[in-house]
Amino acid sequence: MSTHTPSGGTPFSGYLDAASLAALKPEAMPEWVPPMLATLTHDLRARKGWIYEHKFDGERCFAYRRDNRVTLLSRNRHCLDNTYPMVRAVLDVPGPDFILDGEVTAAQGDLSDFQILQKLMQIKDPKKAEASGITIVYNVFDILHYDGFCLRDLPQHARKAILEHEIHFPKPVDIAGTITSWTPQFQQKICKLGWEGLIAKDTTAPYVSKRARTWLKYKCAMSQAFVIGGFTDPKHSRVGFGALLLGVCDDAGHLHYAGKVGTGFDDAFLRSLRARMDKLEVPEPAFIDPPRATRGVHWLRPLLVGEVGFSEWTNAGRLRHPRFLGLRDDKPARETRREDAQ
Repeated sequence: MSTHTPSGGTPFSGYLDAASLAALKPEAMPEWVPPMLATLTHDLRARKGWIYEHKFDGERCFAYRRDNRVTLLSRNRHCLDNTYPMVRAVLDVPGPDFILDGEVTAAQGDLSDFQILQKLMQIKDPKKAEASGITIVYNVFDILHYDGFCLRDLPQHARKAILEHEIHFPKPVDIAGTITSWTPQFQQKICKLGWEGLIAKDTTAPYVSKRARTWLKYKCAMSQAFVIGGFTDPKHSRVGFGALLLGVCDDAGHLHYAGKVGTGFDDAFLRSLRARMDKLEVPEPAFIDPPRATRGVHWLRPLLVGEVGFSEWTNAGRLRHPRFLGLRDDKPARETRREDAQ
């Protein structure tokens, strides 16, 4: 851990510019800071004053160190201490208070694999998590508070400088790398390599607790979170269930049907999810526009959320070529929206 002592009693004066130092404000350690979210775009391009980062295929994770104790929280403030004890063990050492923003990924060679991570996401026993054999990385890409100072009003480049100067931990913690230039050829290359995509960030922008256009996300392949509103009976030798009925909420909270997905499951998951869904079955659909064909369909309380990859949206608002990627316990059903590029 860094033992940086600010020069002349002024925090970070050894490397921050005058404007960033002037924007520093003392604050008590916050109990919670709602996350900043990126806006989906298909128009990724070189932008003056912007940087680019790896879009990680994992679970958003905030690390709060208060009075020398670390707590890990998901984007909807669920405790992740027992799911990622290997991360907490590294961060939970004496030092200044901080709030780190990042994403936990499961390593699959040089890439990340959400389907592997989602197996770990379902574990709530730290001993079982440590014994799972799943290799993870906590990719830290922002810092929101440090040693009694609010950093969220600082520009992105200043926050990244503080992160790189002050936060030094061994694996599985890693500071996310920065890409300073973009070309169409580079974008094509990273997609061929199997990256999920890129995040573009305005280096002059502050951290805001909402979806913003100063963070843009580009996905090599379409995917997003969907509410699981029902399922169909299995056929032939299939176990568990046949397909999941998916939906997204509108701004009024109404659940709209988006299609169904029947691929991306193994037999163990089919059985375990069926057992979980049986406890949520209800007589009427939560969709305001349910599918017409209801034979063999079971309706669910709209509580479960799954990540689904697909090729495109049809004109009728249905998914084309969907494939199930995993459950998302970190995303509330009521917050799911259709993600259209802006």
